[in-house]
Amino acid sequence: MTLVLGIDSSTQSTKALLVDADDGTVVDSGTAPHPPGTEVDPRAWLQAVDQATDGLLERADAVSVAGQQHGMVALDDDGEPVRDALLWNDTRSAGAAGDLVAEMGGPQECADAVGSVLVASFTAAKLRWLRDHEPERARRVASVLLPHDYVSRHLSAPGTSAFTDRGDASGTGYFATRSGEWRPDLAERALGRAVALPRVVAPGTVAAETARGAVMAGGTGDNMGAALGMALAPGDVLLSVGTSGVASTVSATAVADGTGVVTGFADASGGFLPMVTTINAAGILDLQARWLGVDHEGLAALALESSPGAGGVAVLPYYGGERTPNRPGAVGTWTGLTPATTRADLARAAYEALLCSLADALDRLVDATGEQPRRLLLVGGATRSAALRALAPAVLGRPVTLPPSAEYVALGAARQAAWALSGAAEPPVWPGPETTVLEAETNPHVREVYADLRERTAHWTPPAHRTEGTA
Repeated sequence: MTLVLGIDSSTQSTKALLVDADDGTVVDSGTAPHPPGTEVDPRAWLQAVDQATDGLLERADAVSVAGQQHGMVALDDDGEPVRDALLWNDTRSAGAAGDLVAEMGGPQECADAVGSVLVASFTAAKLRWLRDHEPERARRVASVLLPHDYVSRHLSAPGTSAFTDRGDASGTGYFATRSGEWRPDLAERALGRAVALPRVVAPGTVAAETARGAVMAGGTGDNMGAALGMALAPGDVLLSVGTSGVASTVSATAVADGTGVVTGFADASGGFLPMVTTINAAGILDLQARWLGVDHEGLAALALESSPGAGGVAVLPYYGGERTPNRPGAVGTWTGLTPATTRADLARAAYEALLCSLADALDRLVDATGEQPRRLLLVGGATRSAALRALAPAVLGRPVTLPPSAEYVALGAARQAAWALSGAAEPPVWPGPETTVLEAETNPHVREVYADLRERTAHWTPPAHRTEGTA
């Protein structure tokens, strides 16, 4: 049996899957936690990957790492970190992102150059923040890696030069996504000095070897790994309901959206992975469950007691601001409350708002790509909710495919490792998991009410939050 090892080095943990290269069957696994926070000593990831792969690495014929996107791992001449890595969810670089976009000529020019309009998560913005706020450390930076690059190099034979892939590189802000080439001038502009960047490994090729002689694939970003793990094909749209909501699809055409709503990433197999992200997703349900004093199972049961449209109650769930639409200062807005409103209506309104927000993301993705989805796949922890499963096809207006729960990022990395090992032109075809197709009578009125509320509040600025207990 030929075995390959797929590794997911995420924000929270390292997960490793040892997989049969012939059919994708998982034969063994390991995991290890990461430290919390939005800045982390990247050497902690190396300890975690050693722990998670203990007893697995030596059994693998090929290895690949998929990791959290965007993070800045800045190294000195000796290859040691000059500071803790800034992760994708560290927002201190928001102002720096705006400065860089302006310097590039504006949002559309930025998107044309690198595929996306820069925001705080992009590596380039973090480099500019480093230049402006920690100049002594900035002067020590000799090279910059992404988190997956750093872990991949650790697993490679001594002396191996750092490497990455076009998928993860497309989230840096200094990579020309269309042509697949670094823009070292943009990295230098961000940091104020030239730095070494990892070599870009072509899809399906061998990047290096481990110390034991196993093949190392190029690795990729976590979203690209998930797409590969789920074997997304053109026409498939993946809707993910986690901390954030994500709508993504594989495409043969690059996207350059000057509005910044659609990020034009590359994928791990030679195409592109346009993506739309919402800030608020599963947290909408967490809040509603807390406010109603129930657990998630109780929230779902309540929601299913109400009727479509939640008795006239509607909510814009932009509790922490929102990215799609771009309303960073927004707050949650409820309407339609009357003396007849029930707890069940309040529960259902939260589910309908979450799904309407995802539907908005889907619409923006379709507008940007010009491609109607042939299949919607719904994943994420919130899909365990009976109410979400029941209401999703009704609000989205389409059948929804529900794959089984799995570690798709690590599985995608394993598939990439098997691809590099085989030397074939395409990734291996593994039998897909059994899926469930969810269908329901559509309720267009729910989206119409939501859209009306969204547009009526488009230019409303909420008052500053009260900070003192005054009447």
